[in-house]
Amino acid sequence: MTELARDDFALPGLQGEIAGWMDVLHSGRGFLNVKGLPVAGRSDDDIAWLHWGIGLHIGTAVSQNAAGDLLGHVRDTGADPTDPSVRLYKTLVGLGFHSDGSDLVGLLCIRQGRSGGENRLVSTATLYNEILARRPDLIELLYQPFCWDRNEEQAPGELPYFELPICRYENGRLTFFYLPWYIRGAQRHPEAPRMTAEQNELLDLIDEIAADPEIHVTMKLEPGEVNYLKNNAVLHARTSFVDFEEPERKRHLVRLWLTAHGDWADGDDFVQQGIPRKEGVVSDEAAIKSPSRRTS
Repeated sequence: MTELARDDFALPGLQGEIAGWMDVLHSGRGFLNVKGLPVAGRSDDDIAWLHWGIGLHIGTAVSQNAAGDLLGHVRDTGADPTDPSVRLYKTLVGLGFHSDGSDLVGLLCIRQGRSGGENRLVSTATLYNEILARRPDLIELLYQPFCWDRNEEQAPGELPYFELPICRYENGRLTFFYLPWYIRGAQRHPEAPRMTAEQNELLDLIDEIAADPEIHVTMKLEPGEVNYLKNNAVLHARTSFVDFEEPERKRHLVRLWLTAHGDWADGDDFVQQGIPRKEGVVSDEAAIKSPSRRTS
């Protein structure tokens, strides 16, 4: 995949449409839903190639984990969600509202599970304004550093956590980056500064606002549907799901983390670099081929 360029995956009929998509992502509502990708009768690998090829016209893929995977497979691997080294997209559990570590996210549905697995989206501008209206005394905390767990993906010599505020200004644009379980999870490290009562109140308030059905939107992606998101503009979440027993029927979505091309790029280095690769880490694809299944 990494040897392909845009010219190798020509989409002459979609060029104008994709330019419109980018305007929506960069300066519009920050997300869009694309339906109708021709996935029926195609293998999972072919569908992943299709997703990758369209992604070439949107941005440059960045690493999604310490293994350096550029195409993420969102499916249950049997991993233990209570293990702090496990990324929750590899499990059946619900994911609270959060950002991913990239400029843009593209999530394509190959198939859904037996039940559950709904996707939810919330505007970060709405979140910010609701915090300002309800608890203006907490706004300043958004710009102060929090500790974030590295989930055992730190490089040799690095601390197991890093510091970053939820909100910053980059090139005149407000950024909003949020992964609440990474912030709370950093408290497992004794050397990390302890969170204050006000910081905990802020996280609880963000989660409460985002969970309000009047504020977020809910959808369930069908096979051949893609959500493209601008991380600065939209937080996303997923409800827990129940899967099928048969391997060929299990829930499977494929994910791209992208840095947008040209003037559509966000300009924030933190969300354009992805997760640095770390030697010796097994890729998601290898883990799927020889999973360690739960017995409970």
